[in-house]
Amino acid sequence: MNATITSPAHGFRGGRATGAGWPTVLIIAGAGTVSAFQVGKGPMALSAIQSDLGLSLAVASWLISAFAIVGAGCGASIGLAVDRVGAKRMVVGGLLLQAVGSGLGGMVGEAWPLILSRVVEGLGFVSVLVAAPTMIFAIVSSDLRDRAIAVWAAVMPVGMTLVMLSAPLLTYLEWHGFWMLNGAILLAYGLFFAVSVSAKRATGHDQNIKKQLALVIVAPGPWVLAALFAAFSAAFFAIFSFLPTFLAEQFGLSQNLASTVAAVCIAASGMGNLVAGALLSAGRHPLQLLTAGFLAMIAFGFGVLTAGLASLFVAGCAVLFSFMAGLIPVVLMGCLPTLAPRPDLVGATMGFAIQGNNVGMLTGPATAGGLAASFGWGSVAIAVAAVSIAAIALARTMLPAKM
Repeated sequence: MNATITSPAHGFRGGRATGAGWPTVLIIAGAGTVSAFQVGKGPMALSAIQSDLGLSLAVASWLISAFAIVGAGCGASIGLAVDRVGAKRMVVGGLLLQAVGSGLGGMVGEAWPLILSRVVEGLGFVSVLVAAPTMIFAIVSSDLRDRAIAVWAAVMPVGMTLVMLSAPLLTYLEWHGFWMLNGAILLAYGLFFAVSVSAKRATGHDQNIKKQLALVIVAPGPWVLAALFAAFSAAFFAIFSFLPTFLAEQFGLSQNLASTVAAVCIAASGMGNLVAGALLSAGRHPLQLLTAGFLAMIAFGFGVLTAGLASLFVAGCAVLFSFMAGLIPVVLMGCLPTLAPRPDLVGATMGFAIQGNNVGMLTGPATAGGLAASFGWGSVAIAVAAVSIAAIALARTMLPAKM
């Protein structure tokens, strides 16, 4: 027997959304933005940490990979926790867990304790990434949902852009102080979130976690969603993980200028998120936007990585690649309630999707690095095209005609 969800944290009271408005959406989005700081601070401070701790690039890369590994392994489990204990509690807990991880990381002086602190941060980050959109689906009025999801999708590029532009703080605080500053921000926002968003714990779940997980695993919808997220993130990060390095190598840009160009491109992705929400609200079909996003990634991917092109042309293609790619996660998150096996398993389905997303974040850069070293950057564009074509075929075959 299915339990009745009685909590705003899980989205229904008597079968209808509770109708929270833009102030709540923005507070939820803020939780995602300060969490995204923790993703961006690693690449930004990597050189300083390497120099300070005397790390090889292989060891230092684990500071970046820790986030993706945690999400790839724990997303569905965290999603089930969201469905059982409440989305608000998971968001607050995730923010506080990141604060602890960042604070502890700022106090260590060796590589592996720092990497372990990043694992703690990663657990908190995935908790927020799964629980926050679940809250949006649950408590935001239906007429705002598409635009609210678009705002949520923009938190990653916005947060990463802001933290990359804060690089001058490293000069004054050094990386230890910057980690401590992030811990303080996360702690303050977690307390602010706890008192600002009203949502109670859901009650009435009468199935154990194994049964709930089985329902998610045997349903086709979560697998389709995870595969499309994996394709998107693999293609996106295959290019953007190396964009500063590529620009510096190909055009002789300084590291600061190359990082600034990359930050502008990431910001363009946030604009694409918002445009996708507006188009969905205006009635554009999700499959059309999804197809347009992947096709644009193919075309502009070749524009970025083809040898012999002018630097301004390449930079423009990178901006357009990022902007059009920003359509995709908004569409996929909008499909979440349709593809979840049951309304009370939206969190678990979102967790499953995040696992797919993080698998793409792991495999995309690794594959791109190997291809570029062996066959040149053009081979990476071909790989991005192949993944994008496969994603289009899967979407047009498996996603419902009406969502």
